[in-house]
Amino acid sequence: MSGRIEIVAGARPESLLLRKDGMSQSEVDLADPTRLAFDYVRRMADVVDLAAPAGERLRVLHIGGGALTLPRYVAATRPGSSQIVLEPDAELTAAVRAAMPLERGSGIRVRPVDGRAGLTAVADASSDVVLLDAFADGRVPGDLVTAEAFGEIRRVLAPAGLLAVNLVEGAPFRHTRRVLAGMREHFAALLVTADSAVLKGRVPGNVVVVAGATVPEAGLTGRVSGPGAPRVLGDATVRDMWGGAQPFAGADTEAGPVPSLP
Repeated sequence: MSGRIEIVAGARPESLLLRKDGMSQSEVDLADPTRLAFDYVRRMADVVDLAAPAGERLRVLHIGGGALTLPRYVAATRPGSSQIVLEPDAELTAAVRAAMPLERGSGIRVRPVDGRAGLTAVADASSDVVLLDAFADGRVPGDLVTAEAFGEIRRVLAPAGLLAVNLVEGAPFRHTRRVLAGMREHFAALLVTADSAVLKGRVPGNVVVVAGATVPEAGLTGRVSGPGAPRVLGDATVRDMWGGAQPFAGADTEAGPVPSLP
């Protein structure tokens, strides 16, 4: 399953960057795993931060592992948390563990299964947060963003749980609109956060979607304020701007667009 895996020096002295098939996937600061290099990863970490009071243990399900950047973040900020990572690429996981070993007692368990199959083995209401950040051949797998997949995620989430999904696309966001429609079938509220340039259609980029019975719009907005900060679009705005699409469902699946990112 693995393509070309590279683990190279990152932007800071003690950080390492994971690249797969020439595309940057994850960066880990070995000295301080709470320092997150990619903006979209910071937004997903914000969701974790807002899911419960600081330091409180969480049950987190990660669909997609990469360099285990977010699992390491949770382990550092919420010691004792229980975390399951669904990552089918065992060769990738082995390379990451060799170059960037996990601390003993991290609470991170990696299951070598793909996200859609792995979800079926996760117990009902057993996760406080689900983070979906998965790629195969550089694209978000189509079977992870269907209405049925989001039904499975809703099943494994606690009633007040939060889902954060990383998508990559540019205007007119045809694929993202269909993903949002599938999420609407199972979640009462959605929000979207992305860079202004992405939302204005100037460049493609990461689009993080947050879903739940309620979503922390005010909390996320407060964390991204300032010139050049990402924007947060609340539920009503998302409905107005990106509503009306048909969800992916059944055999009608489609992998995400090929990202043109560094």
